[in-house]
Amino acid sequence: MAFECIIYQKEEGIATVKLNRPRVLNAMNKQLWLEFQEALEDARNDPEIKALIITGEGRAFSTGADLKESKTRTIEEYRDYLTELQEASRKLMRFEKATIAAINGYALGSGYELALACDIRIAAEDAKIGSPEASVTSSVTGGAMRLVQDLIGPGKAKELIFTAEFIDGKEAERIGLVNKAVPLDQLMETAREMARKIARNSAFSIKMIKRGLNLARGETSLEALMDYEIEACLACVFTRERQEQLEA
Repeated sequence: MAFECIIYQKEEGIATVKLNRPRVLNAMNKQLWLEFQEALEDARNDPEIKALIITGEGRAFSTGADLKESKTRTIEEYRDYLTELQEASRKLMRFEKATIAAINGYALGSGYELALACDIRIAAEDAKIGSPEASVTSSVTGGAMRLVQDLIGPGKAKELIFTAEFIDGKEAERIGLVNKAVPLDQLMETAREMARKIARNSAFSIKMIKRGLNLARGETSLEALMDYEIEACLACVFTRERQEQLEA
């Protein structure tokens, strides 16, 4: 698959999407979002892929929307861009396999929000993470209005968004915004090791558990969630994979 704005690789059951506009610190345009969705679809349909890592080429994960392109957009063109951004975020959140953001350098605006949509976030200790939207008369997207509150609570979420201040990877780990902060030279290997641990487990179990965890975060009642848990468990334990494990 040939892409201009991302690098897409598959190895050892792990797919990696690397945002690839390093000259503009991986600032996001419509083409990047379209290519990202195409890679997601390929990884979703590949039975050999058990986990997905997202990272950035060069000095940044992503600095968010390409403001240079934004200057010339009409409101219709901007709506079209935002629609693709939101659709990519939806597909990532609904992706049935485990997703890991490996945050290198700057993760700002919609770049930061892309990381929020992943299941697990691992950051370089010196990463710069934040939502600058309020400082440039914009607003957060990608589901961040909910996702960041789920991770760190409404008070801290409002503080970070309202002040538009950036935090480093260590502080992000301290407040629970990322799962782990590591030295930059250990970032990708740490993400790959996490992905390998996940890939050793049942892909079907991960799919069913992730679906239930997402239901639990939504409007589903506890009673409905517990009913789903029964069906998910039954679906798992009567698979051929499960029977082979019991017979081993």
